[in-house]
Amino acid sequence: MKIDVLTCFPDMITPVVNESMVKRAQEKGLVEIRLHDLRDFSGDRHRKTDDYPFGGGDGMVMTPQPLYDGIRTLLKQAPEGVRSRVIFPTPDGVVFDQRMAETLAGEEHLIFIGGHYKGIDQRIRDLLITDEISIGDYVLTAGELSSMVIMDAVIRLIPGVLGEINSALSDSFSEPLLDCPWYTRPEVFEGMAVPEVLLSGHHANIEAWRKEERIRKTKERRPDMWNAYQDKGDVENG
Repeated sequence: MKIDVLTCFPDMITPVVNESMVKRAQEKGLVEIRLHDLRDFSGDRHRKTDDYPFGGGDGMVMTPQPLYDGIRTLLKQAPEGVRSRVIFPTPDGVVFDQRMAETLAGEEHLIFIGGHYKGIDQRIRDLLITDEISIGDYVLTAGELSSMVIMDAVIRLIPGVLGEINSALSDSFSEPLLDCPWYTRPEVFEGMAVPEVLLSGHHANIEAWRKEERIRKTKERRPDMWNAYQDKGDVENG
């Protein structure tokens, strides 16, 4: 996968993409991440990328020209026949979830736009953006943060990035229920013991316990998910 990020603040992203699993994914050749300074595409002699909004109002808006030239340049650099998805993280976008991460993980080229201020000129959204995505019902100062969240969630699902892909497939939201509790050594810590069933070696009982714990946690913390789980008829009779 090839990922391009068009941003006014590439230094915000560099430390993240050069650590942990994202770094390993690049070292393995599974993903290529390129950061592009939006100011380099500005036609303004001061490398300006924002201006006051038409109609008045507080705040600034990112101007269309640098974004248009930057996105068009990255699209032209994509290999022939490859579909590029241009992603603009924004609070008024479609809410990001695990299913969307799985879909994006199957793409060959993603372009992320780091928005700021009141956002970007609507004409860029109409002309070039293919996906407007929200990571939650709150507002951040920098679209780079949202981009990094989405990138991390997507990259870890690319085959070969994680040492054990089944670990990712059993995460919360990969299945209809939240994940169960997990324990490791020592067996007793601060007076708290690991549940005996996990030490039994009885795989059927362990899986049953984990299923019960997933149901319990989902009912307590995410009644919306629990209701959807019931509506789909996934609850066992009795």
